[in-house]
Amino acid sequence: MALTGRAGLLALAGTLVVGLLLPSGWAVLGLLAALLALVVTDVLLAGPVRHLLLTRAGDTSVRLGESATVTLTVGNPARRRVRGSLRDAWPPSAGAAATRHPLDVPAGEWRRVQTVLRPTRRGDRPAHRVTVRSLGPLGIAARQGSHEVPWRVRVLPPFHSRRHLPSKLARLRQLDGRSAVMVRGQGSEFDSLRQYVGGDDVRSIDWRATARAAEVMVRTWRPERDRRILLVLDTGRTSAARVGDAPRLDAAMDAALLLAALAARAGDQVALLAYDRRVRARVEGESATTLLPALVQAMAPLEATLVETDYSGMVATILSRAGHRSLVVLLSALDPAPVEEGLLPVLAPLVRRHQLLLATVGDPGVAVLAAGRGHAEAVYDAAAAARAGLDRRRVGERLERHGVQIVDAPPERLPPALADRYLALKAAGRL
Repeated sequence: MALTGRAGLLALAGTLVVGLLLPSGWAVLGLLAALLALVVTDVLLAGPVRHLLLTRAGDTSVRLGESATVTLTVGNPARRRVRGSLRDAWPPSAGAAATRHPLDVPAGEWRRVQTVLRPTRRGDRPAHRVTVRSLGPLGIAARQGSHEVPWRVRVLPPFHSRRHLPSKLARLRQLDGRSAVMVRGQGSEFDSLRQYVGGDDVRSIDWRATARAAEVMVRTWRPERDRRILLVLDTGRTSAARVGDAPRLDAAMDAALLLAALAARAGDQVALLAYDRRVRARVEGESATTLLPALVQAMAPLEATLVETDYSGMVATILSRAGHRSLVVLLSALDPAPVEEGLLPVLAPLVRRHQLLLATVGDPGVAVLAAGRGHAEAVYDAAAAARAGLDRRRVGERLERHGVQIVDAPPERLPPALADRYLALKAAGRL
């Protein structure tokens, strides 16, 4: 049961009348009895809410930054009209534009209520209970009840870097021989023969074919296909650090999605592993058409865990999953302590069997601090930022001496930089 503002106004008016005209205890008791009778009558005449039939329909997934609509259908099987309001409760991160709706459902009929969501975080956003308040004919009291109507909207990564995909695919078409430019690289696959033109690499001349033909013939090459790419997302403590407006993990996901889309178009096999102290997500064996949907579904509920990453377990898992030589793209931080104490001691067996590429999110705020000289505090900040940059470069050089390639860029530049490095490796036949 719930009381409305009209009940308060009615009580105030009765108090003024009693206080001015009949100031006695019996009058007060009479007023309370009359108010109680009106409230009970109003509640009894209000439409019942316990037996309402509620179902949901609508969007079950949405990209972060976009809107989703969930429709709640309310059926009234009772004989009395249900008139009042409805509250469709969602968590704050679901971004519900309005959770309270007017409701008027005649007996035996159905009504629909729409809730528009604009989520502010990735992951699963479940609906909470639905509360219905049914007013009586006097409007001073209401029946109130709650219903559990399960629904879940999965908020997917936004994939902002997809705007870079057309330009990267154009470069891939050049490497693949679908444009006029052909490449020649160690480990590339023979594609066809054509007549020599000025500027061709003389090492590509096919002397046997030239002897059989009237012109000088050269071999054209295309990058090898059906290579294996393993994307490894570090979901440990360092991935929770915020760079700009988002955690490092979100920027790493964006870079991984762009690389996966590009590699799938190139005919390579792409798999995903998310790990901190155990496997958080895994995608493998997907075709080029189902890869991206599978990746975004697997990435959506991932959150950084506030524990140190177990690099030993990560390396063991990679070696057990990737039987053939692969390009392993580790999206992790380049912080000195975790790398020197965790990754470097277990790196040797991984780089012996696979090509390892470390993609890391750089913080542009560090460069801003390093340039500060305006006052004494800024100078100290600049010194700390410069020291952090030196430590970062030192760790990167140690990794490179072990054969690890490094892509270090700010969040908005990391996806295209990682895609460019992949294309360069492919052009050189190093995959």
